[in-house]
Amino acid sequence: MSDALQISGVVAGYIPDLPILNAVSLTAEEGKVTVIIGPNGAGKSTLIKAIAGLVPVSGGDVFLNGAVITHLRPDKMGAHGIAYMPQSDNIFRSLTIRQNLDLVLRKTGPEGPARRDALFAQFPILAQKQRDKAGSLSGGQRQFLAVAMALAIKPKVILMDEPSAGLSPKAAQEVLEHARALTERGVTILLVEQNVKQALRLADHCYILADGRNQVDGTAADLMNDPVVGQIYLGGKRMAPA
Repeated sequence: MSDALQISGVVAGYIPDLPILNAVSLTAEEGKVTVIIGPNGAGKSTLIKAIAGLVPVSGGDVFLNGAVITHLRPDKMGAHGIAYMPQSDNIFRSLTIRQNLDLVLRKTGPEGPARRDALFAQFPILAQKQRDKAGSLSGGQRQFLAVAMALAIKPKVILMDEPSAGLSPKAAQEVLEHARALTERGVTILLVEQNVKQALRLADHCYILADGRNQVDGTAADLMNDPVVGQIYLGGKRMAPA
């Protein structure tokens, strides 16, 4: 396995000179699930958006397979094999399921219909409802559509921002298990998740952020019962700023 995605000393934020992230570094290994967890306001979603080109990066770099992609525009990410799945507003509710997929596939030319059929084979529930408006889907089904739209570009890396947010426990488990299954196809998953226990059970490696900084990282299995995790979430242990 190789390191598909590397973030080195990233400083980023929405307002110049007021960074939310302070020298954050992580590695997402190819074909693995890497999860980012941390208390509210830790900078988790900001990090995913910075990687996706949606938040300005003022320091550090983002690498994809060793190539710098730090300031790549969001609309160019797909050409580099990166798909971004935001937490909300990740489908077009007024369009049918089929239209949602066709919108993503519009640049694939003659390959589009076959790729759409393959996605419907992978997500039978979407195939059954393909003529329905996407807004009529359940929460879990909407997330499956968002995953299918991400997969439409045949990504090497998928950035997922809290895909289980607002879902029932059963639907959340199904979505996270599907993310895990994607790694069997060689897809690298970088996942921000609020459902800590489920995420740690399914992930390979975990990074914990707090106060916009790296706090702890290790294998998900090792961190599952680590008391430091609880201390960070309860507002206790933090790494001292450099």
